[in-house]
Amino acid sequence: MQPGQRLAAQDVSKRFGSHVALDAVSLVVNAGECVALVGESGSGKTTLLRLFNALVRPDSGRVLIDGEEVAEADGVALRRRMGYVPQEGGLLPHWRVQRNVELVPWLRDVAVNERAEAARKALILAGLDPARFAERWPSELSGGQRQRVAIARALAARPDVVLLDEPFGALDAITRGELHVAFGELRAELGITALLVTHDVREAMLLADRVVVLRAGRIEQDAAPAELLRKPATDYVSQLLATAGVTG
Repeated sequence: MQPGQRLAAQDVSKRFGSHVALDAVSLVVNAGECVALVGESGSGKTTLLRLFNALVRPDSGRVLIDGEEVAEADGVALRRRMGYVPQEGGLLPHWRVQRNVELVPWLRDVAVNERAEAARKALILAGLDPARFAERWPSELSGGQRQRVAIARALAARPDVVLLDEPFGALDAITRGELHVAFGELRAELGITALLVTHDVREAMLLADRVVVLRAGRIEQDAAPAELLRKPATDYVSQLLATAGVTG
């Protein structure tokens, strides 16, 4: 992958049976940008995120990464090119931390020494000392430590794009705050493009360059946090901000 990956969804629609998950949605995430997707359950956030790693294929419209059609890509190969952090980490419980972090380099047939070094560097980036954590089992870690391992796994292959699906939702407030800081530092250091799904409007305003509010499969507003606060585009956005206790 070349540095500076740009994500684009163009007039994308997706149905699951009678449920309309996305209705003619268009979105751009510029290279190096972090965009947060917020909205109530069923608004289409996760569906939109998963278009970009081909876990969901659209019924119509186009999905592109740096101008390349996702529809024409091999889904497995595509997912090995980008980082993905699901809620609660998704670590393999029967693998130690080191092996979990090495997963993508291993799948890409990277040499043993190289993937071990990549995992070591990724753990350090995620704030975990390899000497202390590499040989632990996931069950021996706290929730925050497991999420840090998940972030390290997403970074081990040095992707230009990272997709995060409610990565901090199950954590206590203190641990979430620590990981928010770590995530911000990682973004600054690595220059990655990030797409973040969250139910937490405050989290979105803190971490993202732009916040996209979805409702019933459509975008209500796409704006920088300050603009969202200054000029909510719809009553729904105003209500969402008020409910979250976020005011301008």
